Amino acid sequence: MLLEHEIAPCSRQCAVTGRPFGRGEVYFSELRIDHGVVLRRDFSAANWAGPSDGGIAWWRSRTPELDAARPKLAPQDVLLNLFAELDSQPLEAEFRYLLGLLLIRRRLVKLEETRCDASGQVLLLDCPRRNEQFELRVVEP
Repeated sequence: MLLEHEIAPCSRQCAVTGRPFGRGEVYFSELRIDHGVVLRRDFSAANWAGPSDGGIAWWRSRTPELDAARPKLAPQDVLLNLFAELDSQPLEAEFRYLLGLLLIRRRLVKLEETRCDASGQVLLLDCPRRNEQFELRVVEP
């Protein structure tokens, strides 16, 4: 069964010419079985003549753009607004805690103090951007 075989990732070069694919370039990939092994071949759009007779699958893809590999985070004000809004939603305590850690890491808030109360540990965060302080309850995700 095909699901039991490993499929190689894109070689990022044309199987016909050996030319590397450029950023954002369209290419075609084809799978075929050779002696019980699944082989993948990638073709530039110019060298793609359609699926071969021995192929078992093919698809069209595009190489990533330069900045497509890096995820884009939300703007700082959006993250701070979400963090403040989640304070009134106790069911989102785990998410708010993780978001608070992200805000500390991105230096949008600064850890001022840690204290313990009857319910557990609480972090006091200072946000110089908004001139506000937040309390963040430590919650095990």
